[in-house]
Amino acid sequence: MEITEVRVKLVDNKDDRLKAFCSVTMDNEFVIRDIKIIEGTGGYFVAMPSRKMSDHCEKCGGKNHLRAKFCNNCGAALSENRAKKDVKGRMKLHADIAHPINAECRRKIQEKVTVAFKDELEKSKQPGYKPPEMDEPDDEVPEVIS
Repeated sequence: MEITEVRVKLVDNKDDRLKAFCSVTMDNEFVIRDIKIIEGTGGYFVAMPSRKMSDHCEKCGGKNHLRAKFCNNCGAALSENRAKKDVKGRMKLHADIAHPINAECRRKIQEKVTVAFKDELEKSKQPGYKPPEMDEPDDEVPEVIS
């Protein structure tokens, strides 16, 4: 796998740990969007795109986030501690949509994204800086897979 493009969109909130969103293109064929660049105590790191975990109301079957106390659909009280716990005993409230399978792949992505982020930070200091477009219109008709 070769990372063929990284696009970085800086975030304008000075006090927050979230510094940017990016998209990573692999082999000029596959894109992962909404990767976050976060400033941690040991420097910048990459957080893969994720979704909030949910479950269904026992009364009506409506879908609810795991932290919800009442059903969004029928208003019934939901039981507490519905979330599974991770190996450290913390509630698992989010699940990665896409993620590296091994440490080597994570390292490659982390390195390329961090370099692109630092380059974008430098570009943003130049007069007339324009941030990159992150969402391009689809130029091609998608292939139907049957």
